[in-house]
Amino acid sequence: MERFDRTLKLFGNENFNKFKDTKLILLGVGGVGSFALDALIRTGFEKITIVDFDTYEESNRNRQLGSDDNIDRIKVEVLQEKYPSVDIINIQITEDWVDTFDFSSYDYILDAIDDVKPKVRLIQKYYKKLITTAGSAKRIDPSKIEVISIWKTFNDPFIRKIRSELKRRGFNKKFNVIFSSEGPMCIEKGSFMAVTASFGLMMSSLVVQKVLKK
Repeated sequence: MERFDRTLKLFGNENFNKFKDTKLILLGVGGVGSFALDALIRTGFEKITIVDFDTYEESNRNRQLGSDDNIDRIKVEVLQEKYPSVDIINIQITEDWVDTFDFSSYDYILDAIDDVKPKVRLIQKYYKKLITTAGSAKRIDPSKIEVISIWKTFNDPFIRKIRSELKRRGFNKKFNVIFSSEGPMCIEKGSFMAVTASFGLMMSSLVVQKVLKK
């Protein structure tokens, strides 16, 4: 337990045991999800399933944990080697997969994907236990990250598409997202690890805060 000495000093044994007993599923382990996973593992969460279908590319190395020296390898398999306690699902997350997969055993669903339709479906079906992110690419200032109502987001073309599709499907519930008020700094999908990693760390913090409140 020496590994978790600082964690125990901050949270205490009772809360630490809550972390160990909490069951999570993390969708997407790229620039955002890989840092969320790392922070949660280092805090003592043990029951984590990670889902991704992708392999590492050279361009991932500017921001994704696990990408170094693992080009063309399957992301979830590499991360399971790094974090042996995780369970892995190597599959593309689609709207159909969201509809058919059984999420009932998980306490929280962490959504770090950037596909509109499955993201919308996740919000529709699981907003009460879903932690999700708006766009993290094209930005340089992590101090602009906050957690706000999805209906109050701005400066983000990606989350605008999510909002529009939710409205079209009749979804009007209260739901918060991890969001940056900073406008996009480029047209192409450039990225800066200080921001993408901060989105993932914010995601892990929200999980901890929710567990502490239970």
